[in-house]
Amino acid sequence: MAIDLSSLVKAYDVRGVVPDQLSPAVAEALGAAFARVVVLPDAETGTEAGSGAGAGRPGMVIGRDMRDSGPGLVDAFARGVTSAGVDVTLIGLCSTDGLYYASGSLDVPGAMFTASHNPARYNGIKLCRSAARPVGQDTGLAQVRELAQGYLDNALPAPVAVPGQVSERDVLGEYAGFLRSLVDLSGVRPLKVVVDAGNGMGGLTVPAVLGEAAGLAGLPLEVVPLFFELDGTFPNHEANPLEPANLIDLQAAVVANEADLGLAFDGDADRCFVVDERGGAVSPSAVTALVGLAEVSKELEAGRAPTVIHNLITSRAVPDLLSAAGAETVRTRVGHSFIKAQMAEHGAVFGGEHSAHYYFRDFWFADTGMLAALHVLAALGTQEHSMSELAEMFEPYVGSGEINSTVPDAAVATERVLDAYRAAYPGIVVDTLDGVTVSHWESHPQWWFNLRASNTEPLLRLNVEAADEDIMEKVRDDVLSLVREPVPTEEEETP
Repeated sequence: MAIDLSSLVKAYDVRGVVPDQLSPAVAEALGAAFARVVVLPDAETGTEAGSGAGAGRPGMVIGRDMRDSGPGLVDAFARGVTSAGVDVTLIGLCSTDGLYYASGSLDVPGAMFTASHNPARYNGIKLCRSAARPVGQDTGLAQVRELAQGYLDNALPAPVAVPGQVSERDVLGEYAGFLRSLVDLSGVRPLKVVVDAGNGMGGLTVPAVLGEAAGLAGLPLEVVPLFFELDGTFPNHEANPLEPANLIDLQAAVVANEADLGLAFDGDADRCFVVDERGGAVSPSAVTALVGLAEVSKELEAGRAPTVIHNLITSRAVPDLLSAAGAETVRTRVGHSFIKAQMAEHGAVFGGEHSAHYYFRDFWFADTGMLAALHVLAALGTQEHSMSELAEMFEPYVGSGEINSTVPDAAVATERVLDAYRAAYPGIVVDTLDGVTVSHWESHPQWWFNLRASNTEPLLRLNVEAADEDIMEKVRDDVLSLVREPVPTEEEETP
């Protein structure tokens, strides 16, 4: 059966059902294409040093999460890579930010086999250039897809005369030590923290970073573990803390254990979500502001002018607070490849997204939920306020969260909303950076909303924020009624 990679290779990564979409044959073709599109050209321009067994040869690193399909797909991908004369270093089980650490510290491209929070039948690949630089649709992924499609439709290229070699390396301890070197936790008070790993890779990385690992001083933390057993079938709940239902176990455990806070990680442990001592979810925007202020303060103390990146769905509190603290803030589109590009372009010290991805200049401009967690622990542990009191300082406005609507035509529904709001509010500001953002923020009552169409489904995504809950609910309900307005049938349109 012919395989169409356009349904598998997304805008930012590779993700699909195993083996119907992502099989060993597909993984091998993608590996052969990635070696030729990314690894070898990067090596020719001198942007990387070989990491494999053959000194001086081009190399890359490959990691994987705990899904059962991972080992077979990794082996197949590595075959494709080595057939092009590229060495492979396997780092085994790791979080996605662990793969970024390996790519950054070794200065080689990388491939992480994970489907993040998707169900067990899925797997995928997150790809990066040397030093954890992103590979997305516009930065090489489209070319990888096209070349791999040709290999699948015809045949794989013949292996080079001297194929690459495969070696193994354990980087977990190095990763943990590096993260701990970036945040000063020496003065934190004793804290009890419940951590829900969701049977994902946090079960491996959290003990290494927060525990008393080899060479690392112990922290004054009592960690209460939830679902630390690595299990790609996710027997307890989906490893997607963005869905409120998947936080219920953590919220209950925080209250039952009288803990100071809770942390939840997704399947590949690159995103971190925070729960306060009362079991309330702390918004990722509040975490962005909290961590951003810590990074801005360090930059100012070092005599540097700080820049912070945030996507357009984050709360207005983020640019408000960080600008007041002396930072330049840059607003960008949703999506890690966009925010990483802006991070590098501006030399930004930090970046945050509403989806709980947090990016750090000191981590090769890549995202790491674990480093964000360390910052939250440092912020909480160096003062006497509770987590809920601390979070309240960074959540002055009310947000709707992301609401999806299935629509037959996203463009028509969006234009219907714009027409109505332009007529009702002549002074609104409209921009099209990512979908459409309609803002009434400079006037009273204060509100804004964003509508973005999904790249893969017939969905419109709505985010609303306002100065108080009543205004937010009114704008939310008004926009949704316009978005979901029934489309007249042909019979209804006929006079």
